[in-house]
Amino acid sequence: MGGAEVFTREVAKRLVKSGHEVTLFTSKFNGCKSEEVDDGVRIIRDGGRYSVYWKAKEHYRKSFSREGYDIIIDEINTRPFLTPKFANNGEKIVALIHQLAREYWFYETPFPISYIGYHILENRWLKNYVNIPTVTVSESTRQDLLNLGFKNVSIVPEGLNFTPLSEIPEKEGYPVIAYAGRLKRAKRPNHAIKAFKIVKEKLPNSELWIIGEGPYRRDLERMAGYGVKFFGGLSNEERRRLLARAWVLVNPSVREGFGLNVLEANALGTPCIAYDVAGLRDSIIDEKTGLLVKENGNVEKLAETIIRVLEDEVLRKNLSENALEYSKNFSWDKTAQEFERNLEKVFNNDDIQYQ
Repeated sequence: MGGAEVFTREVAKRLVKSGHEVTLFTSKFNGCKSEEVDDGVRIIRDGGRYSVYWKAKEHYRKSFSREGYDIIIDEINTRPFLTPKFANNGEKIVALIHQLAREYWFYETPFPISYIGYHILENRWLKNYVNIPTVTVSESTRQDLLNLGFKNVSIVPEGLNFTPLSEIPEKEGYPVIAYAGRLKRAKRPNHAIKAFKIVKEKLPNSELWIIGEGPYRRDLERMAGYGVKFFGGLSNEERRRLLARAWVLVNPSVREGFGLNVLEANALGTPCIAYDVAGLRDSIIDEKTGLLVKENGNVEKLAETIIRVLEDEVLRKNLSENALEYSKNFSWDKTAQEFERNLEKVFNNDDIQYQ
């Protein structure tokens, strides 16, 4: 699961524990149940990657509109459900937007869809929500939305579903850089591999551990040289064990909502190096919990920054200690409580206007 899916799951089950009734409507996948209850959350699945949107409208018309919901949370991942256009039974609507697609269009979709999506579709879709109370996870996305004309955007930060370590753990006996995340083009794991080739020339005994799966894996394996290890998709326990052993995490993504993998690594005493892009400039405090490379997309600068951390033991120790301490500010309990407060504000404010 990505950060958005983890956010949804962790918050939803906590809302149930607080006494709310929660229904999650989502798309189907192979072998899934069309309806079930998990952690108290009623889950209904219908449609696929593209049809889920009109299926949601169909389910609303046939059943949801008669079930007496108070609030509809319209979670937007590039394409929205457009609930302001069809929800008409007195429900309040809250938009949940982790990040805008923006550059993702050019990495993940072919031309001319990428051009149309970036310049036309996303802005046109989101204009339907400018007067809808909106929740996001970072100041970067909040600013993106305000620039689009959104009137009411609140920040509810990500959380952690494990307790941060009490101290910096024992690290691997040689320099280890970790990449942890989905292997897709917009995450730019190829930049981690290219930068590592430069690092390897300076530090021959170093390794790059790539943790995760995705459609880009075969291409990455072809370009990877000696010292790059692919671990694939791992259990939470195994992934955290590796991240705790790594000297530094690298996240070369084109943008993030917040960067949940950064927070998880911090809680294991591992700082992060990333480009100075939306989301990652929110999850990393530059020169304190990690380092931001100002030249976005510059692999040489990324490599230089990695080498700086690997060679400077004092810097690395300071970053690790600060990162670990910083991570203790986050938990899914806090996230759910703040999210619930936002829902209560929306529910009690009868003056909010919807389009």
